[in-house]
Amino acid sequence: MIVMALNCGSSSLKYKLISLPDKRELAGGEAQRVGPKTAEPARIIHHVKGTQKTHFVEMNNHGEAFREVMNLLSESPELIPDCLGHRMVHGGSLFRKPVIVNEDVVASLEKINHLAPIHNPPALDLVKACHEMYPDLPSCVVFDTAFHSTIPQYAYTYALPEELRNSMGIRKYGFHGTSHQFVAEEAARILDIPMGQFNAVSCHLGSGGASLAAIVNGRSVDNTMGYSPLQGLLMSTRSGDLDPAIVLLMVAQKNGDFDSVESQLNKKSGVLGLSGVSPDIRDIFALKNKKQGAVESLNHAASLYVWRVKKYLGAYLATVGKADAVIFTDTIGETMPVIRWMICADMDVFGIKIDPEKNNSQELPLVCSRDDSPVRILAIQTNEELAIAIRTYELLDKAA
Repeated sequence: MIVMALNCGSSSLKYKLISLPDKRELAGGEAQRVGPKTAEPARIIHHVKGTQKTHFVEMNNHGEAFREVMNLLSESPELIPDCLGHRMVHGGSLFRKPVIVNEDVVASLEKINHLAPIHNPPALDLVKACHEMYPDLPSCVVFDTAFHSTIPQYAYTYALPEELRNSMGIRKYGFHGTSHQFVAEEAARILDIPMGQFNAVSCHLGSGGASLAAIVNGRSVDNTMGYSPLQGLLMSTRSGDLDPAIVLLMVAQKNGDFDSVESQLNKKSGVLGLSGVSPDIRDIFALKNKKQGAVESLNHAASLYVWRVKKYLGAYLATVGKADAVIFTDTIGETMPVIRWMICADMDVFGIKIDPEKNNSQELPLVCSRDDSPVRILAIQTNEELAIAIRTYELLDKAA
């Protein structure tokens, strides 16, 4: 079966064609600058058979982007997909596992668009456009929140009145679940531990968003993100954890301008707000090492970033109990040994002993713990598109 995994961003569409069950990637790419015209022309970066080409074409929406991608794939008849797998950020309380798309699913997704107003609406528009263009092509939706649907009630409940929680759907949902599940399964395979017996803390440290997941017996029991992706770690432009009184003060000072406060917390805080230079922690470390710019603010941003991860790692190791592994993934977790070192240093009391020589290796997957470390430390490259394809294949294969 050839599955086309679709990862829809606000102005982009990533795609991969993957053969299952052998997990061979046949083609892939990204449609960029989808939507309103920008300073540079819209394009599709298309990879197939070890070659890459750039196709310049105007794409007013994600449906048009998908049509153009299918036109490129049609140049090689063997690359036409048998089914589609869509990434959806938020499944709310309605979707606890991947689902096959039908009219009822689409109607239910419409009802929870407000839970992820930036991510869900364009993804849902793409789902509908794909069905209109290719009504006979089966589609599945895979949710980032689904892996975290096993978080127990005492961990997902906020201390608010029950009527308020129920009427507004307020609870911890957790995010990055597709990535956390994928790297956890890979780590369990590498360490030869059945997934159902695998205990770990997964650290998804992206150049944008970041979160940790506590995993017990292969199931998520907590995630640093909450009702929204704003909670938890210090991220590139997101503040992470805040005293709610600060938000109330900000709203009051802005005369109730919620949009302004939301923008401040989601787009102007985090690493960018602390450093005043860049939202990318890689830039902060590079500039800090060169002693350029405002060194004090750079040191402050770097220290705070590491401290927040380290604090949650300790808490989640206590939550997990006897952990088999700590896993680092995504852009920062995979490519910055210094971050892994700073987080894991002086954590011997938790059974974490990192090997500096192993840690500096660029080859992934990587086991970078010392041989005498009770808890193994791994760096694993995440692959959300492959994870989406696997879930889609499993669901359709079972349905067949």
